Amino acid sequence: MGIRTATFLFIVTITSSLPAIAGKKNKKVIKQLRADITFLASDSLEGRRTGTAGETKAANYIESRYKDLDIAAYKGQYRHPFQFTYGREISNGTQIKLNSKSVKVNEDGFPLPFSAVGSFSSDVMPEVTEQGSIWMLPLYKDKDEADNPHFEADKHMYEYAKEAKRVGAKGVIFFDGYGSKYEPAFNKQSEFDPLEIPVVCLKYEGYKKYVQPVQDGTGTRNSLAVELKVSIKKTERTGTNLAAYIDNGAPYTVVIGAHYDHLGFGEDGNSLYANANKEHEIHHGADDNASGTAALMEVAHWVKNSKLHNYNYLFVHFSGEELGLYGSKAFVKDQKIDSSKVAYMINMDMVGRLNDSTRALTVGGVGTSPAWADVVTMGEKRKFKMVLDSAGVGPSDHTSFYYAGIPVLFYFTGTHKDYHKPSDRAEFINYNGEAEVIDYAEAVLTKMDKEHIKPVYTVTKTATGGRSKFKVTLGIMPDYTYQDGGVRVDGVTDNRPAAKAGVKAGDIITQLGDIKIISMQSYMEALGKFAPGDKTEVKLIRDGKEMSLPIELMGK
Repeated sequence: MGIRTATFLFIVTITSSLPAIAGKKNKKVIKQLRADITFLASDSLEGRRTGTAGETKAANYIESRYKDLDIAAYKGQYRHPFQFTYGREISNGTQIKLNSKSVKVNEDGFPLPFSAVGSFSSDVMPEVTEQGSIWMLPLYKDKDEADNPHFEADKHMYEYAKEAKRVGAKGVIFFDGYGSKYEPAFNKQSEFDPLEIPVVCLKYEGYKKYVQPVQDGTGTRNSLAVELKVSIKKTERTGTNLAAYIDNGAPYTVVIGAHYDHLGFGEDGNSLYANANKEHEIHHGADDNASGTAALMEVAHWVKNSKLHNYNYLFVHFSGEELGLYGSKAFVKDQKIDSSKVAYMINMDMVGRLNDSTRALTVGGVGTSPAWADVVTMGEKRKFKMVLDSAGVGPSDHTSFYYAGIPVLFYFTGTHKDYHKPSDRAEFINYNGEAEVIDYAEAVLTKMDKEHIKPVYTVTKTATGGRSKFKVTLGIMPDYTYQDGGVRVDGVTDNRPAAKAGVKAGDIITQLGDIKIISMQSYMEALGKFAPGDKTEVKLIRDGKEMSLPIELMGK
């Protein structure tokens, strides 16, 4: 389950005194769940990080299972690769020269990910700030700040450099003059917008070699000749979705999905393990989401041998979920998923830790169709404590289908102390509990197949987690994967400012009022400039053409 999008709108709890359905899940199913999860969460797969050999091994295993189950590939192939941009990296052409001496990039210093690219030069003196020159400044004010684990170096340098540009700096070189315990490094996942000036950071070793001699008078010059050549590029990655299909010749298809990727060694910064940066440990992801992957294959096996024939059934294993739902977004887009031909979508993410005491099972998406009112309460008959979330937007891949206009359900047995840590291992899975969740999912599929309707799609309210600095909303769902300038609209909420102004899904917002929108960061900053009731214009690109629409902002 992706940590970045983990937000629920509201929760309603229903306790049940109804008797459980007699009997336990077939021992063969539990045995297979144990085998699947044990393999997928094993050391040999190294955490199934998107784009790695571990992901490929997991994909090989999943494909072989569907072949054994005699379930056909979707559109002639099980694997559906997708490319996406994720992060930034320093290009080989980058050079930092001080007094004609080359600084070893990454070892002694590095450009910041939000630095302007190009060639720049100037003569500078440390801690002398003159308009039209490159400034050279200390990163930390004292040793205590240097050793403070909560000091946000990237944010500090970005905000200072942005202000320096405003008052006339030609560039900024920060230096660590204290030997911080938390050595600054290039942040590949930085979300700060590129600036119009070069920004460089010298590590402590670079400081001792190049800055300290000038400061203490031991050098032969009292200034430094600076030559910068900065080249930073976006990082392209490739993930692989897998899909199998049972074609019953029905007018509508049911999509059942689960993501199979996880965190690898925590390299992407999404680990919650305290020592993730110091200890290279595999994040096994047994519950998140080997559990859902195994459950999906068991559901597919059951559907294959069932009498369900009133829908077609599409089983999709997504990758890239932990990075921001990249796989499900790509699948909906690349496979041209047509909401008029899809009945509904069920997503299983983290279904392996049912608590035997509380019996709590969260079902999300219950507000996306009135059809779910009778369906979700079937869980009570199995003595689940049903925790219902109405929102179609949630912390997993069903969100991508909801924004495509498809009713969704999302099954989830809850977070735990091992979430996004190496300790999420196969031995901690509640296999009997997972089998019960599968049984419930199959009961829902059975009920829906008997009715063989296309459930009515309902737009739900959404919420944004955490505290924000703005009081207004446009009423859009941004595409967080888009990184080509502006903010691309994934969805528009009815009766909110964007919808009233005529903004549509697929539009790229480039300006709000006088503020240019470069990315999500500048979009958030722009919202912070307005108050409810303000009227302005939103500029956007639609089908390659620029447009300007009047818009009236309203409160969140």
